[in-house]
Amino acid sequence: MAAVDRNAVALGVPRKQLMESSGNAVARAVREHAAAGASVAVVAGRGNNGGDAFVAARFLDDFDVTVHLLGRPESITTTISRENWDALQAAELDAHAVSDSRALALDDPALVVDGLLGTGVSGAPREPEATAVREINDTDATVVSVDVPSGVDADTGETPGVAVDADHVVTFHDVKPALADREDVTVADIGIPETAELFVGPGDCQRLQRDPQSHKGDFGRVLVIGGGPYTGAPALTAQAALRAGADLAYLAVPDSIAETVQGYSENLIVDSFVGTRLLAEHVPELLERAADVNVVVLGPGLGDADDTLAAVRRFLAAFDGKVVVDADALQVVPDVETDASLVCTPHQGELRGMGGPSAADWRERADAVTAFADELGHALLVKGACDVISDGQATRVNRTGNPGMTVGGTGDVLAGVTAAMFSTMDALPAASIAAYANGRAGDDVVDDYSYGLLATDLLDALPAALWGDDNE
Repeated sequence: MAAVDRNAVALGVPRKQLMESSGNAVARAVREHAAAGASVAVVAGRGNNGGDAFVAARFLDDFDVTVHLLGRPESITTTISRENWDALQAAELDAHAVSDSRALALDDPALVVDGLLGTGVSGAPREPEATAVREINDTDATVVSVDVPSGVDADTGETPGVAVDADHVVTFHDVKPALADREDVTVADIGIPETAELFVGPGDCQRLQRDPQSHKGDFGRVLVIGGGPYTGAPALTAQAALRAGADLAYLAVPDSIAETVQGYSENLIVDSFVGTRLLAEHVPELLERAADVNVVVLGPGLGDADDTLAAVRRFLAAFDGKVVVDADALQVVPDVETDASLVCTPHQGELRGMGGPSAADWRERADAVTAFADELGHALLVKGACDVISDGQATRVNRTGNPGMTVGGTGDVLAGVTAAMFSTMDALPAASIAAYANGRAGDDVVDDYSYGLLATDLLDALPAALWGDDNE
């Protein structure tokens, strides 16, 4: 939901408008559960959950409303929540800050609005919220919670500490996992467009936040098996994986090109195999190397020699890990039985070569790609003016990118970004974020190079595309 909310903003729906709609929905629920003129105590936290509660208070002018902000006004964490607190003050509503939860006096209201903690909070409530939760539970009032009862983990439903015992929950846009089995839930439409879930956007990149206690290797070891006829493709893929956050990038390339590939960057770990191209005899050795990484990228620069494609078939048939399949290696996927989890990254011509569909309109293509991914049993990232990403069950569409990215090598960069994402998450979100970031990097550099941009130009633009301020 955090991702959907951010994506809605990127589509032009202001956060302030979403909060206004959320607060209005809470106010409607209050009217359903309390008689006009009844006393209502709004207990609000310092985040957007509290902001929703502030808005609700403004819509309840036919009730005896008191707003209790738990904490100092200057500690309200978001601008829009602070603006809505200021609106209460300007209207001279009964709204006051409670700096010490022990001083929270609810005075036996008919109804309490619980706006303390939202969906973004996990773990047991700390003070002063824990005491406030107990105070709410000690009343005889009807309790309406905003989005999720405070103290309940929205993802798991667990209550690691105290939690509000809500009589009714008003949640927004969609049912949170923790609320799935409850009958006292209203799902309010707050104006988030359906496309906020269909189109990949900056909100999806919020998955990329890292634990400060992380160690080397926690964010992926990637092995790129490629090269032979071409040297730049596997090097681009490995460098892109690193720029997209993978901790280590290894290359398995023919020893005839190993020195050239290593020369592209000192950040690459090149471990060659004998010969001038991939052959079936190399597969046992490569399977051993693949067992020590999180994701394999198979295809960049391999070429389409019959004996090389036979080696690709043998590798996939024997491997059971994660693989990003790209370029000439794609054509063998439909005929191989494998226990590996695949993300295939064809352009539309390569998709037809796999026996897949062709459609000019992205809406028709999305439906067709979904059906083909389901038939194939693997995730697809079909490149185009609008990229279509599907695992056969769910489908996303990416609209970043520009015509300058028809230059050779941008697909190799995409394969590397996909591998970095796939090393820490499932196939569909990995491929979706990769498509978005690759296209956004292209959009960022096209202003400098116009249609003379190169695939290498994308590499330095990837970090901002993934972790830039616009994604927050």
